[in-house]
Amino acid sequence: MDIRQFHAAFFEESRENLAAMERGLLALESAQGDGETIHVVFRAAHSIKGGAATFGFSSITDLTHLLETLLDEARGGKRTLGSEAIGALLAAVDVLHGLLAAAEHGDAIDEVALARARGGLERMLAGGAGVGAAAGTEAKAADAAPERWTVGFAPAPSLFLGGNDPLRILRELAEHGPVTARCRDERLPPFAELDPHAAYLAWDLELPGTVPRNAIAEAFAWVEDECELAIEAVAAQPAPAADGGAGAGNVAQFSQRASDTDGSIRVAVTKIDALINLAGELVITQAMLRQRSAGLDPVAHESLLAGLEQLERNTRDLQEAVMGVRMLPVEFAFSRFPRMVRDLSSRLGKKVRLRTAGEGTELDKGMIEKIVDPLVHLVRNAIDHGFESPAERRAAGKDETGTLSLSAAHQGGHIAIEISDDGRGLDRERILRKAAERNIPVPENPSDAQVWDLVFAPGFSTAEQLTELSGRGVGMDVVRKNIQALGGQVEIRSCKGTGTTVAIKLPLTLAILDGMSVAVGGEVFIVPLNTVVESLQPAPGDVHAIAGNGRVLRLREECMPLVDLAAFYGLPARPREGAGIAVVVESGERRLALEVDALLGQQQVVVKNLEANYRRVAGVSGATILGDGRVALIVDAGDLGAALRLPAAA
Repeated sequence: MDIRQFHAAFFEESRENLAAMERGLLALESAQGDGETIHVVFRAAHSIKGGAATFGFSSITDLTHLLETLLDEARGGKRTLGSEAIGALLAAVDVLHGLLAAAEHGDAIDEVALARARGGLERMLAGGAGVGAAAGTEAKAADAAPERWTVGFAPAPSLFLGGNDPLRILRELAEHGPVTARCRDERLPPFAELDPHAAYLAWDLELPGTVPRNAIAEAFAWVEDECELAIEAVAAQPAPAADGGAGAGNVAQFSQRASDTDGSIRVAVTKIDALINLAGELVITQAMLRQRSAGLDPVAHESLLAGLEQLERNTRDLQEAVMGVRMLPVEFAFSRFPRMVRDLSSRLGKKVRLRTAGEGTELDKGMIEKIVDPLVHLVRNAIDHGFESPAERRAAGKDETGTLSLSAAHQGGHIAIEISDDGRGLDRERILRKAAERNIPVPENPSDAQVWDLVFAPGFSTAEQLTELSGRGVGMDVVRKNIQALGGQVEIRSCKGTGTTVAIKLPLTLAILDGMSVAVGGEVFIVPLNTVVESLQPAPGDVHAIAGNGRVLRLREECMPLVDLAAFYGLPARPREGAGIAVVVESGERRLALEVDALLGQQQVVVKNLEANYRRVAGVSGATILGDGRVALIVDAGDLGAALRLPAAA
């Protein structure tokens, strides 16, 4: 059998284990971890080591063996993990990331980084246990060999699905000494109900007391979360009432580690995307059937129409369920920031604590992948420019350790993400001065919100000197552009001396959107509802012509460009009864009024990528298929606004 077919699963699981190790080590360093945390970190290292050994990745195996040894001493009470030790462990985790990438893509190993990581771990191991005499005495007492060990092992029914074999575990235990085993078959169902893929048998085991407890625990390390497991020491002279032996009584003492109903499978993203696409096609087909059946006699075709209504409900339920498969907790984006905050604050000589909230809030996987880079930029800027030094914070009467908060929450059909710091805040006068130096237009008597909005201007920065980590503002135009490309919005709230908050609002998914369908030049267009402010029929006196054949709409003392969509998309003008209808939309930092022939209604549409299937079209973000089979283009308000600015800039 070619085991290379399992490489992809190994690499993905190993990266998840490295992420778990990093989270655990950071929790231990900040004193937020508990006794279980070190076991989680150890099991993650042990899993990587076992998989690497199976596939012959010797560099990964050797490094994780050193990691495992150091962690085993810590979880056994023989060593305390101080900042230096955790730093060495985190450095090794970074190198393991590189080794995994090299093994996956066939690249050369960074031998220098590997040697540095090995050296750091070996120095830790050679430096002694690092625990006091009292702790050493306790460890020796805890290590006193019992007469025998009793083990209760009851696999979960799903154990085999993870590639685990109880017999392998029993053989591994037998390598340490004689094993007495009694099989329990009370869970075995009648033959007719037997599932060959399920584990039904359990075992009561006995091993001599000379076998180290760690050796027994390691044998079960890969299945701890998929079984009921109890490892108990029987003293050399046990009291009669206390010695329950290795019978069925031990089973009642097991701690349930995994529910029979829990479990997951790994599915390629391409398969999920194909399923989502098919669900979208089903929605379109259902809409066609509904439109074709609209003229049927409800009495003569009562059963048919009732079936179509049931089909519509089932189709919507199926679509929502399939979309839920792609939904992931935003924790997948937030999980990289504890390490980043630790490293950057240490490098800049600042003290920063990270607090997160709403990590379980779910967002489409594609959205999570695309929002990570803007979030990274905002977090880096907050640490570099937002927070004062410890001395400055003490002088200002603040806690010398600043607080950086990341939060996520659902708001209707959107998700709101906020990045807040309690640093120095934005300086209004300084921003206005820098805007004047760079000839950036500033409104007359600008409000604070308008001043903060200036940091999104291309190339804007309040930093007095260039550094690798630039000041707040550098690249913020790219942050806004990327967020708007996702159909989102971003704004800044700040108070000098108190702190700054960057608020981001995003749609939950890119695959489906709520839209307003409008008629333009004999065609149907979809305007995303999250960009629509209002719609109205303007009076003739509200529309004014300006130089260059342009027009503006005056609405409640505000003037905004009026865009004739038919002319913009090159469609023939159609006769209207009276004035056209204006749909006011938000386009970045300003508003536009889109002139359309009629409003047709609101509907949820399945977004199709126009660029992948045809080509890039100005002012269009995608397409959808209507119930009558026609293709409707989705209006890109941001692109329209950019197109209107180009002639003025030329």
